[in-house]
Amino acid sequence: MKILKDLLYKVNIDSVIGSTETLVNKIEFNSLQISEDDLFVAIIGNRMDGNKFIPHAIENGAKVVVCQIFPEIFVKDVTYIKVKDARESLSLLCNNFYDNPSQKLKLIGITGTNGKTTTANLMFQLFRSFDFQVGLISTNKIIIGEKKIVSNLTTPDPLTLFKVLNQMVESNIKFCFMEVSSHSIKQKRISGLDYAAGIFTNLSQDHLDYHKTFSEYRDVKKIFFDSLSCNSLAIINIDDKNGNYMIQNSKANIYRYAIKTKADFSLKIFEKDFNGTKMSINGNEVWTKLIGDFNSYNILATYCLAKLFHLDEDKILSNISALNTVEGRFEKIIGNDLNKIGIVDYAHSPDSLQKILETLNELKSKNEIIITVIGCGGDRDVEKRPKMGRIAASLSDKVVFTSDNPRSENPKLIIDQILLGVDKKDLHKVSNIVDRKKAIKYACEINSYNDVILVAGKGHEKFQINGKEKIEFDDKKILEEFLIKKK
Repeated sequence: MKILKDLLYKVNIDSVIGSTETLVNKIEFNSLQISEDDLFVAIIGNRMDGNKFIPHAIENGAKVVVCQIFPEIFVKDVTYIKVKDARESLSLLCNNFYDNPSQKLKLIGITGTNGKTTTANLMFQLFRSFDFQVGLISTNKIIIGEKKIVSNLTTPDPLTLFKVLNQMVESNIKFCFMEVSSHSIKQKRISGLDYAAGIFTNLSQDHLDYHKTFSEYRDVKKIFFDSLSCNSLAIINIDDKNGNYMIQNSKANIYRYAIKTKADFSLKIFEKDFNGTKMSINGNEVWTKLIGDFNSYNILATYCLAKLFHLDEDKILSNISALNTVEGRFEKIIGNDLNKIGIVDYAHSPDSLQKILETLNELKSKNEIIITVIGCGGDRDVEKRPKMGRIAASLSDKVVFTSDNPRSENPKLIIDQILLGVDKKDLHKVSNIVDRKKAIKYACEINSYNDVILVAGKGHEKFQINGKEKIEFDDKKILEEFLIKKK
C-alpha cells in the first residue's frame, strides 16, 4: 500500500476533491481489473473513453480516480484528481508507486524505424557475456536475468513497464536494454524514466496510419532525445539524414557512429557472404555471424555503447564474433538438398525491405535468383503498400504477394493495393496467392539450385490475425516444412 500524496510527485494536477492521505493498493486503467482500495486512471483513448468506466471502477472498489474531466456525480469517500494529461499521469504514478526503478539500474533505450529489436538483443547478449546481470524489454519478449515473459507490445503499457523494471531492480539487474517505439513516446508510456543512454538507429516511413505524416513521426522520435538528461549518453547514427536532427535540443552527451561518414565510431566492411561479415571497427578487425550492412550498423551501435561504458575493448571485439542473430531477423534456413537457402525476416517497411533485398542481391551469385514472399498488414499504413510492391518486384527475380495480418481488411484488396506500385516491366515476375502457407509452398516449389527465398513481413511472429481470429502461424516453421525434405 502507498499513500496517495506520495504517488502524486511531478503529476500535473488541476484540482483535487477528497483526501490525498488515502492508501492505494495498486494502480489500474482497466475498470475490470480494479479491486478494493485501487487507483483508477481514466484514459481517453482512440476507441474508448475511460471516463465512462469511472462508475464501474468505483463499484469494484476504487478509492481514487485520476481523470482529465471530473464526472457529474461524486461518490463519498472517493478521492478525485483532475490532471492535465491522464496518460502522462499514469506513467508518473506508476514510477512513484515503484520508487523510481530506472534510477536504480542503467536503462538503455533504443529507438528508430528499423534495427531496434536486433540492437537491443545484441547489447543484451554482449553485456551478458561480460557476466553482468542484464534485462531486456523487446518486441514480444521481456527477459529478467534468466526469466522470460511474453509481451504483446514493442514497449509495454506503463503498468507492465514499471512493474517489470521494479522486478529487475529486485533481481539485481545492472543493465536493461529497452526498445522505445514511437507509439510509446507519443502515448507518454515512458514518462518518468531516467535513461542512461539513448540509441538512434535510423528513420524511414512507417506507422503513418498512426502518426499521419512523416514529419510528425520524426518529431515524436525526437521527443525521446529531448528528454534525456545531461548525465545521459545519446548515440546517434549520422549516416541517417535525421540523425543530427534528433539531437538538436538534447542535453545528453552526444556520440556519433557511421559507416559512410566521419564519426566518433566508424566501421568498414571487408568481406560478406551468407556465413557472416568481416569488418573493421575503429581500426580493429572483427568477424560476425550477422549478415548485411544494416546489421553492421547494429553491431557498431552495440560496440559504441560497450566502449562508452568502459568495457574491455579486446573482449568486446572477441565477444562480438559470438553474437547470434535475433529470431525472425535475417534468420537463415538451409535446405538439406540442393543447398537451398531460405531467409525469414521481419522487414515490413519500404526501407527495411529494400535493404534486405539489396543485401541478398549483393550476396547471391549470377546463377541464383531471389524469390520474395511478402504482404502488408491490414488496418495499418496504406501508403506504404504500393511502395512495398515496387521494391519487392524490382529487386526480386520472382515475387509472390500474399497475406500478412489482414485484420479487418479484405486480403485480396490489400494485394491489389500492393500491385499498384509494381512497374509494368516487372509484372511478369509477380504471382498472387492469398493463402500465406500456399504462397510459401509455391516459392519452395519453383526454387532451383542455390536460389534464395525471402519470406518477409512477419519474422518472429507465431500467429496470423485474420478478422477477429488469431491463428497459429510461424513463417520459419512453414518455410522449413517445404524447404527441408524430411528423411
